[in-house]
Amino acid sequence: MSDDLVKILDGNTFVVSDGRGDIEASLTDPTGLFSFDTRFLSKWVLTVDGQRLNPLSVDDLHYFETRFFLVPGTGTVYVDAKLSVIRQRAVGDGFREQLTISNHDDESVDLIVRVEAASDFADLFEVKDALEKQGKYSSRIEDGKLLLAYERQTFRRSTVISATAPARIDKNGLTFKARLEPQGEWTTEIDVAATLLPAGKRGGRPALARKRRRENMEGNLEHWIAAAPRLECDWEPLRVAYRRSLVDLAALRFSPPITPGKSLPAAGLPWFMTMFGRDSIFTSLQALPFTPELAATTLRVLGLWQGTRVDDFRDEDPGRILHEMRYGEMTAFEERPHSPYYGCADATALYVVLLDEYERWTGDRKLVRELEQEARAALNWIDEYADLMGNGYVSYHRRNEKTGLENQCWKDSWDSISYRDGRLPGFPRATCELQGYAYDAKLRGARLAREIWKDPAFADELEKQAASLKRRFHRDFWVDDDEYFALALDADGNQVDALSSNNGHLLWSGIVDKSKAKAVARHLLGPRLFSGWGVRTLAEGEGRFNPIGYHVGTVWPFDNSFIAWGLRRYGFKQEAAEIAAGILNAAAFFDGRLPEAFGGYERGATKYPVQYPTACSPQAWSTGAPLLLLRTMLGLEPLGDHLVVDPALPSGIGVLALLDIPGRWGRVDAFARGEIELGRRRELQPQLGGPAPALARRR
Repeated sequence: MSDDLVKILDGNTFVVSDGRGDIEASLTDPTGLFSFDTRFLSKWVLTVDGQRLNPLSVDDLHYFETRFFLVPGTGTVYVDAKLSVIRQRAVGDGFREQLTISNHDDESVDLIVRVEAASDFADLFEVKDALEKQGKYSSRIEDGKLLLAYERQTFRRSTVISATAPARIDKNGLTFKARLEPQGEWTTEIDVAATLLPAGKRGGRPALARKRRRENMEGNLEHWIAAAPRLECDWEPLRVAYRRSLVDLAALRFSPPITPGKSLPAAGLPWFMTMFGRDSIFTSLQALPFTPELAATTLRVLGLWQGTRVDDFRDEDPGRILHEMRYGEMTAFEERPHSPYYGCADATALYVVLLDEYERWTGDRKLVRELEQEARAALNWIDEYADLMGNGYVSYHRRNEKTGLENQCWKDSWDSISYRDGRLPGFPRATCELQGYAYDAKLRGARLAREIWKDPAFADELEKQAASLKRRFHRDFWVDDDEYFALALDADGNQVDALSSNNGHLLWSGIVDKSKAKAVARHLLGPRLFSGWGVRTLAEGEGRFNPIGYHVGTVWPFDNSFIAWGLRRYGFKQEAAEIAAGILNAAAFFDGRLPEAFGGYERGATKYPVQYPTACSPQAWSTGAPLLLLRTMLGLEPLGDHLVVDPALPSGIGVLALLDIPGRWGRVDAFARGEIELGRRRELQPQLGGPAPALARRR
């Protein structure tokens, strides 16, 4: 998506327009009004006396509201404009647009104001993949409203457009006659309602109720920010990134229909404004010290949708956690398997990881007991269904060959898994981080079994399995000549030997022997992987390395946040701080909003991080990256009913305090002063000196 586009959103309803507020979408253009994976407006163009408007500026009021300042005319904007136009737009079950035209002349003026409107009702997959529609369109005027509709058998969607000012309505839009007195103004409010029911049927909220809902959203945002820990810091870019993360996380909250009033993180704008198992879990882990309620909802909802049968079309197995849930036309007619689709190999183990981490932070044993069967089913999936090659490793191979995902790890693009020389392995594939997640899940599941489910025999068995997995993993994945872990094993059990950022996830999982951790950390901070801004997905010099390739050389902020967490786990405080510094410095160039990914060019070669051309923004786990980096810089770790603080700050941050951190301890404060210099290369060593870890201060 171009940065010239203006985006507002609320849950999985969002509007993407140009800088004038206009929408002129093609079949492959991700502009329009979208809700529940359908585009409800593909054309929305304002003219005054037949002329398009020129943008002066855009005021980003809130994530759900924006304001466009415009003047009529063409060519240069440095004309003696006698008229100005303000479009103020707020999203929510559609959107409401207040249109105000001001006359700055000393003579009255008569204007023809026109809004052209149309909808292609495209499924989001049709937009993404440039596919044709199969249903029937209709348009009619009823009770002073324009009704646009689409129908394909039982699948029906409609858009209802109305205005407060008198208008001549035709099937292509609304026309207003406006008379403005000298120094006067004319205004109207236009309501655009997106409904899942046929046009003319009752559905959705009434316009007044939706207006009141929007009026409550600002207060809701203020409450959301006030409830989060308060950051005190002497480095402005970190303060900006922190607030931006909180606001974007609020914007990306999505309430699934099965849990009204409860929210989990949607994955990202524009393609992924829905529930994703992996993305929601990773984001909930990042946000745990700040908004633990997101994790609780994520766990409950994913548990409700957990797989119960073997279904090849959806790549479903008993116990498997879903990958993606969609509500559009192609899913309804099983032209896509996302109802839900289960084709990911990592979310199931990560579900157990999140459940354990959530309990460690919150002390909510009630939820752990409620979800015991779901967690046991997830652990069972690892052994019974995920070992496709019979070698004791989690691997993947889609059963839905037509529309299923080929790569079912987080690096899910077609060429993300490769040998050093660039060749692509066959299937099944067992990527290294999947084994780390499985190892972590077994150990965490053992803790829950022993302490909460009161099943010591099950705990012993899980610990035995984890120890065996770790031994075999070091034997089969370790690349002796270069001292790192291979990206994957292929179908023949051979190493897919490219050097990748996945090694950092292995540190986070704890599967790496301490004797090998130093070599892994050296690679992560070495010149082939570390660009100066962050760790690249694939090392420079590998056969498929491309600094602007989706998973083959770009820098992903989310990836780096978990790598930093993994480095902290093994005592590499300075190295974790260096990664945090790079990512947070990059955030300053994106106005505090980290994108999905950015270019993996060497920092010395560019004065700024190079944008990736089609990165999602905002994206949930990039939004969560500054939050997790704050945790790693402060060294926050739960220890029983206490929170341990063991800080290591990058140079440039003198004072850092996080106040009112929620958890099983109530609310506590964490303080740190900067001590680490990052301007020179150091011998890589776990930091054993410095101040001893301390307990956070209770409020």
